[in-house]
Formats: sequence, C-alpha cells, structure tokens
Amino acid sequence: MVPVGVILVITNLQVLAVRFFNPPSTSYMIWKAIRSRADIAPKKLRYWRSLEEISPYLRKAVLAGEDQRFLSHHGFDIIELEGAIKDLARKKGKRGASTITMQVARTLYLWPGRSWLRKAIEAYYTVLIELYWPKERILEVYLNTVDWGTGVIGAEAAARRYFSTTCSKITKGQAAAMAAILPSPHKWSPVRPNGYVKRRKMRILRDIDKMPLL
Repeated sequence: MVPVGVILVITNLQVLAVRFFNPPSTSYMIWKAIRSRADIAPKKLRYWRSLEEISPYLRKAVLAGEDQRFLSHHGFDIIELEGAIKDLARKKGKRGASTITMQVARTLYLWPGRSWLRKAIEAYYTVLIELYWPKERILEVYLNTVDWGTGVIGAEAAARRYFSTTCSKITKGQAAAMAAILPSPHKWSPVRPNGYVKRRKMRILRDIDKMPLL
C-alpha cells in the first residue's frame, strides 16, 4: 500500500503543475477513449487557448450558466448545495450543485462514476485547485477541457464544430447557446435547441452582463 504521505505529495504536485503547464490530456478523455468502441473520443487536447483568446461573451456566458458565484466561493457553492438538498427532500428532482472548480477536478483527475469515494476525492482535488490556482486559471482550464459534445473538447473545438468560427469570435448569442447545453452536451445542441435549451439560453442572455469578466 502506498503511504498516505506519498499520495499527498503526488496529488499536490499534480495540481500545482497545472497552474503553470497546460495538461496534454485529461483523466476524463482517457477513460472515454478506453471505453469508446468507435474511434471518436479524442485522446489528447487538440487546441488550447489562453483566457484572453476566448471571447469575453463565452467566458461570461459560462459563468452565467454554470457558476454565478464563482468568484465568491472557494470551490463549493453552499447556497446551491442547500438548494439541491431541499429539492431532493421535497422530491422536486435533482439540481446540479457542481461548481466550475469541482467540474475541473473530476475532468482532470478522476474517473467517471457517482460513488461516495469519487465524490470525496473530487472534494479533495477541489480544495487543492482553489488553494494553488487563481480563479482566472481555473476558468481557463475549464474552458479548454470541458466536454461540449461527442468528440468535442474545449471552447475552440466547440466553436469550430457548431459555428465554424474560432472561440475568440463567438458572438453573444452563440456564447449563450453554447453555455446552455453544458449540463447535457451529448443530448442537446446549440444549433438545434429544444424548448428547454432555448429557455436556458434566454436566461443566460439576461444574466450575462451581470457576470464579471475574467
């Protein structure tokens, strides 16, 4: 068995390294590639764009749609967690309470699944990411590693796939449409939105100007 001290050192170095160096791939991508029967799952990050190279509209739209209290929390949005617990108790269905930092933690370092062990490790990595990275770096890594549909990883790949443009030239409406599908990118489309995605897009458009620009 690997000593706990060694595990702590390795995981801290893992997270600290990504503050300064862009990861060539993610744990999520590797698992998807292994489990995919067709050769459509990307195995490495094809594009990487700095935060300044990504449209301000897209940066703000993602915050509006995924994590409006991103700058004020330290990895865990207590307000959303409380709301999710209340909804569960009232049998109103599941509400997503994952912050952008939590999503980065599981995308970069963890395996797919919903076990309590994975949630505990996700929380551990979330703390480390918030400890070592500035918020700008967290958002940059998120935008470059988030799953935006089958075979589509990151903002640049998504901009090219859905709108035949680059992520630096995404418009406000396109940004809202892209952010609207993030809860379920393999089910929904920003170019062929269903009613729910249209409503999410409109809400994001209403909130987008309230978001800070990182």
